[in-house]
Amino acid sequence: MKSFSYSGSRPHTTARKLSGYIILVSVALLIVMPFLWVVSLALKGPQESLAYPPDLIPHALTFNNFSTVLSNEMMLGAFINSVLVAAIAIATNVAFTTLAGYAFARLRFPGREVVFFILIASTMVPGAVTLVPLFLMTRGFPLMGGNDLLGHGGVGLLNTIPGLVLPHVIQALNIFLARQFFLELPEDWAEAARLDGASEFLTFLRVYLPLSRPMVATIAILSFTSAWEDFLWPLVVTSSPDSYTVQVALNVLAGTGGGGSADWGPVMAAAVLATLPLLLVFLFFQRHFVEGLASGGVKG
Repeated sequence: MKSFSYSGSRPHTTARKLSGYIILVSVALLIVMPFLWVVSLALKGPQESLAYPPDLIPHALTFNNFSTVLSNEMMLGAFINSVLVAAIAIATNVAFTTLAGYAFARLRFPGREVVFFILIASTMVPGAVTLVPLFLMTRGFPLMGGNDLLGHGGVGLLNTIPGLVLPHVIQALNIFLARQFFLELPEDWAEAARLDGASEFLTFLRVYLPLSRPMVATIAILSFTSAWEDFLWPLVVTSSPDSYTVQVALNVLAGTGGGGSADWGPVMAAAVLATLPLLLVFLFFQRHFVEGLASGGVKG
């Protein structure tokens, strides 16, 4: 009988695994380190935050920076505005994109493929390109903010929650994900529902939607993230502190507190508080998020 020697395979395998772990840990540290520095500064006092060379671990732990942020009326109002914008964005995206995705997946109507192609092509257009048209539409919204029927004479939806929500009401990427998910579900279920006399809307509502929790969770997370992180649009359409979102308020807080001898502790504390909702949402819903992305694979 022939004998086989595997003496050299195990060390090579171990070396490959070890090098892979080293690379993963290095990349993870590069990603996490900026956030660790933010947390570190948020927990330092004014003098220690300006010390050089800086230390990652605070010598005198303090939560005064968080108290300062939570007692700031502008920041509290900004958090409330961001929550409202994100909640409305989630509601509208879940409602509209699931219906649109179902229509593109299950209904046959003239021009369906052309409309869907245009929809997907729109995701490749940079947001900066549509910024000015969106601003003009928001400012010229009829019968709002002192405008007449033609959208003249006032400020429209500027400095309002509807104006902040406008770009986030429905997103093409979410429609694409919903369509791909519904394509994965059997057509037989819809046929059985129709034979029982259910309308197309009832078929969607009672048959397909209850099975779409992973997809709905994915759309909700993406909508929340997009609305919560948005900075450029709120910066353009808001000029009143009462209308600021978290990202704009952070910019104002850093600008008013910025400079050579600034106390960056409250700014970093506000940044930590602004990041926490994103982390919590993903931690609690990551399983549904991964399932939704996996089940929404490219098909059709």
